[in-house]
Amino acid sequence: MDLATPLKGKTAIITGSNSGIGLGVARTLAEAGADVVLNSFTDNADDHALAAAIGKEFGVTARYIKADMSKPDECRALIVQAGACDILVNNAGIQHVAPMEEFPTEKWDAIIAINLSSAFHTTAAALPMMRAAGWGRIVNIASAHGLTASPYKSAYVAAKHGIVGMTKVAALETAKEPITANAICPGYVLTPLVESQIPDTAKKYGLSEEEAKQQIILERQPSKEFATTEQIGGTAVFLCSPAADQITGTTISIDGGWTAL
Repeated sequence: MDLATPLKGKTAIITGSNSGIGLGVARTLAEAGADVVLNSFTDNADDHALAAAIGKEFGVTARYIKADMSKPDECRALIVQAGACDILVNNAGIQHVAPMEEFPTEKWDAIIAINLSSAFHTTAAALPMMRAAGWGRIVNIASAHGLTASPYKSAYVAAKHGIVGMTKVAALETAKEPITANAICPGYVLTPLVESQIPDTAKKYGLSEEEAKQQIILERQPSKEFATTEQIGGTAVFLCSPAADQITGTTISIDGGWTAL
């Protein structure tokens, strides 16, 4: 194994990966030598250019495959179309915030479909490929909200708790095989989406942007620091390494101490 590119020869599929956490994880896996398949529900020139740029930067094969993670058939087709899946990173997700009695049914259904059910469908399609290859890694991007809760996020919390439970089931079903399944549980991560929300949050509460970050956005994160997409990607690489061969069915929190409270 080349220590610089320990994942050379492996193919990684990362759902919801044309921005944010998914893109950060895809880049880190590519840097470690994995060929990567990016995914989202769009299919435009920028998506394919993004994959091409990653491939050129890291000297790997990088492709973009459109698949709508709210549709079971497309979730499974993504894996089939990729042709190989040594590493599956289930990352796709959406969010909506509202009190339970006001939570729109269509939002509940969409969040459960994209944040939870999609991971079931991709995993079910990927496991036969992993078994045929004699090796596999399932890395589910859960959340601190997979281990704890916040008000007004009923669907998101339910989905992320479900991801943690499903991770354990996948681990038990593959426990005697060279396949592992684990969940990464980030707290607040500095993605372009979060960064774009800081000015509006500051304005809403009459605070400076730094005060808004510390007092509002990072209120529940004891470190008062955002996690980074590179840290999440690095943890995914670790979970794919020989050092993690006996780590399966568990969660790794990257939340600045949030779930220690």
